[in-house]
Amino acid sequence: MHELAITVIGPDRAGIVADVAEALAGVGANLTDSTMTRLRGHFAMTLICTGTGVEAARAALEPLDGVTTSVREVAPEAGKDEGGEPWVVSVHGADRLGIVAAVTRVVAAEGGNITDLSTRLVGTLYVLIAEVDLPAGQADELAERLAVAGAELGVDVTLRSADSEIL
Repeated sequence: MHELAITVIGPDRAGIVADVAEALAGVGANLTDSTMTRLRGHFAMTLICTGTGVEAARAALEPLDGVTTSVREVAPEAGKDEGGEPWVVSVHGADRLGIVAAVTRVVAAEGGNITDLSTRLVGTLYVLIAEVDLPAGQADELAERLAVAGAELGVDVTLRSADSEIL
């Protein structure tokens, strides 16, 4: 069975998610994982599908007006490591260059894997929310290092345990 990674990017409009989903369903592509967001008036969607080939998916998406698509075959996820503990990193503060780079570098240095990340600029307030899988026992060290990075950046950074039922 084929597993495809697909991206769709373009100006946001009503019905775009339905158009993408219908086009892919029409060629037998089952959406197994997806994420979609609106970024300053632009639509961005990334999905993993099974059940059809690259060319069929490309042909199905081609008629969609005003979007850029990418379709490629990917290998199924191999031996997912379930050893991490789920945590959430939150950052709030004045917008400035380098917040994402600094915070994600600290997480990586502690062996953390970022599984989801979202940022928003609301006026002058910058907000970052990241879901992170951490090796067991690393949360205290990460919290300390994030506090230092937050102080250097002039932002508030918090680390809290994530309830796996919510994620």
